Amino acid sequence: MESPIHAAPLSSPRYRTHHAGELRSDHVGQTLRVAGFVHKKRELGGLVFVELRDASGIVQCLFERSSDGFEQARGLTLESVVSIEGRVLARTAQARNAKLATGEVELSALSLVLLSAAEELPFVVHDEVDVPEELRLRYRFLDLRRKRMHANIELRSRVIARLRQLLGERGFLEIQTPILTASSPEGARDFLVPSRLQRGKFYALPQAPQLFKQLLMMGGFERYFQIAPCFRDEDARADRSPGEFYQLDIELAFVEQEQVFAVIEPVLHTVFTEFGRYPVAPLPFARMTYREALTRYGTDKPDLRNPLAFEDVTHAVPGNAGVRAGEEPQCVRALAVPQAATRSRRWFAELRELVQKHGAELAWSVPGKAPQGHAHAQLQALASTSATACLWLFAAQSSRAAHELRARVGRDLGLIEESSYRFCWVVDFPMYERERTTGAIVFSHNPFSMPQGDEHALAGDPLEVLAYQYDVVCNGIELSSGALRNHRPELLLRAFEIAGVSAAEVGSRFGGLLRALRLGAPPHAGLAPGVDRILMLLSGEPNLREITPFPLTQSAQDLLLGAPSAARPEQLAELGLRLDLE
Repeated sequence: MESPIHAAPLSSPRYRTHHAGELRSDHVGQTLRVAGFVHKKRELGGLVFVELRDASGIVQCLFERSSDGFEQARGLTLESVVSIEGRVLARTAQARNAKLATGEVELSALSLVLLSAAEELPFVVHDEVDVPEELRLRYRFLDLRRKRMHANIELRSRVIARLRQLLGERGFLEIQTPILTASSPEGARDFLVPSRLQRGKFYALPQAPQLFKQLLMMGGFERYFQIAPCFRDEDARADRSPGEFYQLDIELAFVEQEQVFAVIEPVLHTVFTEFGRYPVAPLPFARMTYREALTRYGTDKPDLRNPLAFEDVTHAVPGNAGVRAGEEPQCVRALAVPQAATRSRRWFAELRELVQKHGAELAWSVPGKAPQGHAHAQLQALASTSATACLWLFAAQSSRAAHELRARVGRDLGLIEESSYRFCWVVDFPMYERERTTGAIVFSHNPFSMPQGDEHALAGDPLEVLAYQYDVVCNGIELSSGALRNHRPELLLRAFEIAGVSAAEVGSRFGGLLRALRLGAPPHAGLAPGVDRILMLLSGEPNLREITPFPLTQSAQDLLLGAPSAARPEQLAELGLRLDLE
């Protein structure tokens, strides 16, 4: 759908006096000039029809044999850039094009100026045909002209502008933080930049502005935000570029968890309501603990469009301890599925194979029939009291098995409410976890989070400590993690000590933050919703490369400009570097 340009006209009248997409019946009889790309062209008898496209839309231009530009129009190639002067005519009822916003009029051309001729195209622009991704990225500027891509990038701009407006209305200041900085605590692999002036030393591109935004709170800026570029040397994923991504970075002072939620919920709700494709569930967002999310949904990123939820029935099933459970404690979960009674034996067998891949076992019961599947003898008592069909998941706390089972059943039975946005907060994450290979106690998430219970909690079992950490999730996609920050320096050092990081090492890595904390630090909190993930949900695109103007390939290459590229010998010499590629 063409989107009109609402800004004041800034084009030179030498090229155009009007935008192509704004011409309507009100312009009939006027002589004016438009400019843009040759979208389509066809000849019919002594007429040449040119569809001209600019950022506002498309208008049809008619060249008659008598017009000055007729022969030029015949020779035009698609995607050439032209300026056309003509008189606006009303189309006959039979000739109107309901697919175009300008479909009631056409421009009877008086003259044509060829501004830039296009050579043969590597792929067509006017049709949404499938094009190999490598070719699309090599000619990304051409790919951006296509209707779908152009609309997605326009959407990106409008959403970011609206986010800025909504946060500005709530008293937030937009502040830019450094790009050349020290390594951050995000845990991913850094991109390093060698220093010419400090030979042998390196900057790191920020994985996130985490430390800087906390320092801004200590600088007295109580409400900060930034559309922040973040750089992580990671493998590509559908929802994250292998090189860089953008997040809506937010931090607030003198707040607790409830105030963070109260600020962010209406911002996200407004953006999804105004720009989304589906209705948005009403405020406030649903809320659940991390433990509840894993128990009921098998994931800490629950998709609430799926109404199915597990119940923990471990203690109600006798003799379950003998079921193979892997390395973790045994549990049994029940999933009531009314429609399952009509499914075939093969379907139940496929579900069982699905969960077995994750070290779990499955049994099932249908009213009026004996339980089937693994350990079914243990289910006789429960099955006899169940009025609906049930799936019984026997597993080591196998969240993966539960998550995939719930998703598969929801899809197969058509239970998922596809046309909606369902938000939720997941809260009370564990502060620490045990590293699987070494058994060491390590941080589960952001190490700068405030533990619940302060120093009293840190005196007990670290694995029982909960943090004031929270995720906001939409349709099963994590949009953001966030936390109340640990603004007390001695408590922060104790938290790191439990994770095996000495005070000296904390001082070495995060000395600037420690100095700031010791000179007066307000309680503060924040989060950083991913801009790319928000746009994927709003546009319905499955891959972030469809909502990013110039993304890298899966192998982190820029095929258009040829990055990364080899450094010249003189550049390496200036930096005091020598390559050892072996």
